[in-house]
Amino acid sequence: MANPRTLEIWVGVFVAAGIAALFMLTMRVSNLSGVLNEGGYVLTARFENISGLKERSPVTMAGVNIGRVTKIGFDPRTYQAIVTMRIDNRFDNLPRDTSAAIFTAGLLGEKYIGMEPGGSDEVLKPGNEIELTQSSLVLEQLIGQFLFNKAAEGDN
Repeated sequence: MANPRTLEIWVGVFVAAGIAALFMLTMRVSNLSGVLNEGGYVLTARFENISGLKERSPVTMAGVNIGRVTKIGFDPRTYQAIVTMRIDNRFDNLPRDTSAAIFTAGLLGEKYIGMEPGGSDEVLKPGNEIELTQSSLVLEQLIGQFLFNKAAEGDN
C-alpha cells in the first residue's frame, strides 16, 4: 500500500491543478484575461444605444481581437453613450474613416464592437473619436416594429 503522506501530496497537487484550471476558465469566460494588458492607445465612439455592451467587451476587426472597451459613459447634452476603447499598439494604422458597430456574439448574447476599416489615407490618432457608428440592434424593438407593421397591414 502507498505511503499515506505521498497520497496526501498527490491529492493536494490534484486539487491545486483543479483550482488553477477553474481560475483560467473563469478568466477566459469573463473576458478578464485582457485586463492585464494596459498597452495601446485610446479611441472613443458615440452610440445611440449600446444595449448590453460592457466594459472589457472585445473590439474586433475582421474577426481579430484588436482591443477592449475600457469605459462607458453618457453625454447628457446629446443623450448618447460614449464608449472608450483601448486599441493594441500593433493596430496603429486604422484609417480615419473606420466605422464601429455593436454586434452580438454567441448564444449568450455577449456584445462586442466590430470595426470596419475605411479608405482614408489619414490614420486614427490616440484620443480621436470614431465618427461612423452603428448602434446595437434591440430585439424587443424589432419585434415591436414587426407587430406594429403587421397590425397596420391588417387595418387596410
